[in-house]
Amino acid sequence: MAALQAQLKALRRWGAKEPADLSKIHHAVLVANGDSDRMVPSKNTQDLARRLPNSELIICPDSGHGAVFQFHSDFVPKALAFLSRQSK
Repeated sequence: MAALQAQLKALRRWGAKEPADLSKIHHAVLVANGDSDRMVPSKNTQDLARRLPNSELIICPDSGHGAVFQFHSDFVPKALAFLSRQSK
């Protein structure tokens, strides 16, 4: 329990910092999450994708933190298509 509380405290401290300027990252980034993720809320994922100028966002419905595993049959083709576009 003490380790969990220490992790939560560290996350709160880290989360309270000023958001980094991600506009300098020009690599293509695939951002994926579940719409019911308790660890990384979808609003944070959407914010991340919005701040990365060359990102593509996938939000899996009815899923949590393991969305890419829960919906692998939907996610994998999208990820492969993303990677394919980057190799051209």
